Amino acid sequence: MKLLLLILSVAAWAGEGKLTFMKVFPGSSPAWVKIVVEKNGQCVYSEAEDDTQPLTIKLSEAEVGAMYGLAEKLGWFTKTLESGLPVAKMGDKTFRYEGEGKTQEQKFNYSADTDAQALADWFERISESERYLLELERAARFDKLGVNRVILQIQAAHERKRLVAVDQYLKWLDRVTKNESYLNMARERAARLAETFRNPVSPEVGK
Repeated sequence: MKLLLLILSVAAWAGEGKLTFMKVFPGSSPAWVKIVVEKNGQCVYSEAEDDTQPLTIKLSEAEVGAMYGLAEKLGWFTKTLESGLPVAKMGDKTFRYEGEGKTQEQKFNYSADTDAQALADWFERISESERYLLELERAARFDKLGVNRVILQIQAAHERKRLVAVDQYLKWLDRVTKNESYLNMARERAARLAETFRNPVSPEVGK
């Protein structure tokens, strides 16, 4: 039996499939989010159900492996995750796995399962990363005086290990670095951060 379970587990990992996370939390920012992560690292981030231009990023093999590893530990969402505890509203969340010709999902407000918490945190990190990217793009285009502030926020998030797929920031950091219309401190900070992202000391992978 254990051998059969191991074979099925390996097959589930090796085959096609995708993880989806949805969160609906009116009054928060964003109030609605959907993140789809495929096994090849392709990730799509949307902040509206009718989003015609979602953000697409490429996650590293280590990042994807960590997320799929947690999903596997959660039985690919075949078991209940909602704790049922009388806690504050934290947003209606959904984990969904599609693969092997079937779809499995769990919805919850709060889960006491540490693996579920860790996987939710991965998706939150993706959401945070994309929000920072959108803010950097907006500032670079329309608020040159505010660019330094946004870069400081991204740097702080990176130091707290809250960012994923940091290569996505390089386009805008390089733009700031090379354009003299931005403040010198912003250009210098952008150059240093871009160098850090291009030559990381250690993999930026969490739990």
